[in-house]
Amino acid sequence: MNSTGTPTLPTQDGVNGPFIVLEGVSGIGKTTLATALRDRLSATTLHTLPAPHDSWSVTVHTALRPLPQFAFYLSGLLHASDLIRQARALGPVVADRYVSSVTACLATVHRVPVETVAQRLLPFREYLVEPTRTFYLTCTEEKLRERLTTKQDTKADDHELLSIPGRLTSLLKNFERVAAQDTSAVCLDTSEAPPDDLADIILSHLEPPRA
Repeated sequence: MNSTGTPTLPTQDGVNGPFIVLEGVSGIGKTTLATALRDRLSATTLHTLPAPHDSWSVTVHTALRPLPQFAFYLSGLLHASDLIRQARALGPVVADRYVSSVTACLATVHRVPVETVAQRLLPFREYLVEPTRTFYLTCTEEKLRERLTTKQDTKADDHELLSIPGRLTSLLKNFERVAAQDTSAVCLDTSEAPPDDLADIILSHLEPPRA
């Protein structure tokens, strides 16, 4: 712990803080929690896909076939990794989505196993920055549907989660499968816990082991 009570990790060359990833379905609370962690850790935050990819995603989703879509999202991940490396030289980094979201979402949309998407990503995994911890935010499907109907910044993907039969259920299951195979995974139930309490839990997972 430092003087402000914020957990610190042993540093490596060029690394001055942890790389934290928040994963989960839209509406689960990632953005709110990322803001809380940013304030607590004085961290850099980014969303995957970062700019300029974020402005192209709707066109890619509607106009491209599955393999070009995969190439687009892969390029976004590679770009995000470069941004993470740069920011991590200055301090902690919090990512709202990363590799697991790309894997789970592409598998859901194209109705293929998550292992199929993961296998295509495998040759590039060595380049992608590994998270210190990946926190998978969960809640009941009923609670999530309630949140999505009141979400202010809804996008086409959000509407499809509710309008396409089986889409939300499939995506939740795919995130579960990805989390089960992720050695950095920590699952957090957001059903009742406020963001500050969740931030406390996340910070406790970043503390170095006591001797």
